[in-house]
Amino acid sequence: MPVSIDDIKAAAQVINGHILRTPAVRSPRLSEELNCDLVLKLENLQATGSFKERGAINKLSSLTAAERKKGVIAMSAGNHAQGVAYHAQRMGIPATIVMPDFAPITKVERTRSFGARVVLNGDTLDASAVAARQIAKDEGLTFVHPYDDELVVAGQGTIGLELMEDHPDLEIIVVPIGGGGIVSGIATAAKAIKPSIRIIGVEAEFYPSMYQAIHNLNPISGGQTLADGIAVKNPGTVTRRIIENLVEDIILVDESAIESAILALAEKQKVVAEGAGAAGIAAIQAHPQRFAGKKVATIICGGNIDVRILSAVLTRGLVRDGRMARLRIDISDRPGVLAKLAGIIGDAGGNIIEVNHQRLFQDVPVRNAEIDIIIETRNADHVKEIVASMQSAGFRTRVLSTRSIDEPVR
Repeated sequence: MPVSIDDIKAAAQVINGHILRTPAVRSPRLSEELNCDLVLKLENLQATGSFKERGAINKLSSLTAAERKKGVIAMSAGNHAQGVAYHAQRMGIPATIVMPDFAPITKVERTRSFGARVVLNGDTLDASAVAARQIAKDEGLTFVHPYDDELVVAGQGTIGLELMEDHPDLEIIVVPIGGGGIVSGIATAAKAIKPSIRIIGVEAEFYPSMYQAIHNLNPISGGQTLADGIAVKNPGTVTRRIIENLVEDIILVDESAIESAILALAEKQKVVAEGAGAAGIAAIQAHPQRFAGKKVATIICGGNIDVRILSAVLTRGLVRDGRMARLRIDISDRPGVLAKLAGIIGDAGGNIIEVNHQRLFQDVPVRNAEIDIIIETRNADHVKEIVASMQSAGFRTRVLSTRSIDEPVR
């Protein structure tokens, strides 16, 4: 195999003292909900918010004095960029990071704040990789690949060593897959220590590149995904070889499942995870029978989620769960009606958070109006109770939530 347990143990010595030995904590509430004994490895607590620092340090530490002087270059839309830039700065190594044109401004500025030269080039990550390779050739820089490098894989594998030290009774480890670096390293370490342990990978449904590769399917990936950290079209060759031999299965998760997982981690474990970081929880939630009664760990591999995206995900989650709903109510346009509506909702235990009173732009009689009211509720059944109360009082009421309250929550 390209990487051995000895390589990973050596990497652990190299990175010791340079990164956080992240906690692997049990999640009682999620364990109860998912009917398994669930452990979360919190790599989102690293200095740059993701596991990528481990592989970056191991690679940077291997450079010769001449290579360090010339500098390194990496290609990334976010986490790998920050991991390389942060530790290159610490080690006095000049760093250039090629990021795609669509990279979020916050991630670009954060990478620059670590002293890196940032080059925006390419409308895809693949195009950015081509540009990075060319700059490396022209300027004599060492290319630090985000996943398809034995030293990077060994660095990520230190997560597996720590997990098995902290929880030797683990039966399954669920790991997100982008290019495959983290799952390859963890699988190598964990299977060497405990051959019976099962390793299951997770990919975003829009980017099933490793799943397609190992099943000899046509490589078709693309689309907007919350899990941008694992949105990889071309998986690694080094990592593919390891995954084919050591990873039992790859589960594909859709966007709704990823959103639900981010909400579950924030609400029930008080953990902020980006889409890729929540992918393992999404897989367990989508297939609970596969993990029922088992001691399971998953990696919260990153927490770098834009706060606006996080806010939208949490709000959408409340709507999906029926804890927030938008009602449209027909009323007669006369004094006191709005106060009566508010009283009915309040008496039923709902909380009004927004009101839109429309007289002019709706197709209603001139003496009537439509009210759109957004309310906070306990659950979907509570929404039905409030609607029933409104209708009993003579108000025609419809639910305009993005999800029907009769539709089961996934």
